[in-house]
Amino acid sequence: MSTARSPRASLGFAVLRHVLLLGAAAFMLAPFVWMLSTSLKPQTEIFLDHIRLWPEQLAVVENYTAAFTKAPLLRFLMNGAIVTISIFALQVLVALPCAYALAKLRFRGKEALFAVVLLCLLIPPHAISVPLFLLFYQIGILNSYAALVVPFTISVFGIFLMRQFFLTVPDDLIDAARMDGISEFGIVWRVMLPTAIPALTAFGIFSVVAHWNDYFWPLIAINSEHLLTPPLGVAAFRNQEAGTDFGPLMAAATIVIAPLVIAFLMAQRRFIEGIALTGMK
Repeated sequence: MSTARSPRASLGFAVLRHVLLLGAAAFMLAPFVWMLSTSLKPQTEIFLDHIRLWPEQLAVVENYTAAFTKAPLLRFLMNGAIVTISIFALQVLVALPCAYALAKLRFRGKEALFAVVLLCLLIPPHAISVPLFLLFYQIGILNSYAALVVPFTISVFGIFLMRQFFLTVPDDLIDAARMDGISEFGIVWRVMLPTAIPALTAFGIFSVVAHWNDYFWPLIAINSEHLLTPPLGVAAFRNQEAGTDFGPLMAAATIVIAPLVIAFLMAQRRFIEGIALTGMK
């Protein structure tokens, strides 16, 4: 019996699939559209009794100027850039050699070690926040950039993702590098790193988005205004300066999200390649 679908059934399935995907996309994008819309409105149009996405009177200059003048937003953005870039650089420095060892080297206990990596994926970061806070208090690095960066320098997700990608690299390439006299660390940085750019880009998107948007740990680790990261900065902007002036608040939130959107749009091809190729052999 033939199981081929008729053209009409295939068309109907495709239409249904696109309708569902568009509906899900609209549902997820609705808060961001409303945030952007609110950032363009004057205060008198924000709390109308009906929905209006485009305001009758634009307040773009007023809201976005207030976002930078009522709070040190540039400082918050700089803090976010310092923290996320530092975390990602240190994660790559640790994850690539570890992933290479788990994927390509032979040593006793390798499978057990990989099982530990998978087990660590199941530990929520909130579960270790109190021990980390007490440790950092004892060694005196609370309320500093180090307190924001150090807990995330080892990413078990990064190790897992890069290990899965390294499994797709032919062993002949590594053997050729060894015959040329390249050390194992040299192979990691001179051979494996260039081949892993798509996977590294995908991991970078995950890492930067997670730590740029992190609210929980910075709220615990720092209390100085000059160290506030973007999410904490927006919260402080709303509570201390803006009050119920939601126009500038939404303008600040839009500015905070904009770098992530731009970075993803620029790296989306590499991101998709990294996700699609990881784990394929």
